Amino acid sequence: MKFIYPAVFTKTEENTYEGYFPDLEGCSVKADTLEDAIEQANEAARSWLEAELAEDDPMFPPVTEPDDLTLASKEIVRNICVTVRFYEGWDE
Repeated sequence: MKFIYPAVFTKTEENTYEGYFPDLEGCSVKADTLEDAIEQANEAARSWLEAELAEDDPMFPPVTEPDDLTLASKEIVRNICVTVRFYEGWDE
């Protein structure tokens, strides 16, 4: 199943990038480049969603439209697409 959530990225004073997902509570990243931050954001979102799937009653948050986000002047938004596979009843 594919999930697409917006991530907000900011270049810091140390010339690194920080990012967070407005819809995924506590899901954030920090990296040396924007490209690395986006890659880490994909992994962080996948981990967040998989942890939610492990709950007895998973609740996926609604997706905020990027146009509905209020951004600071240096913030940029990228949609992060994550694919999570469901293996119901699958044993290794």
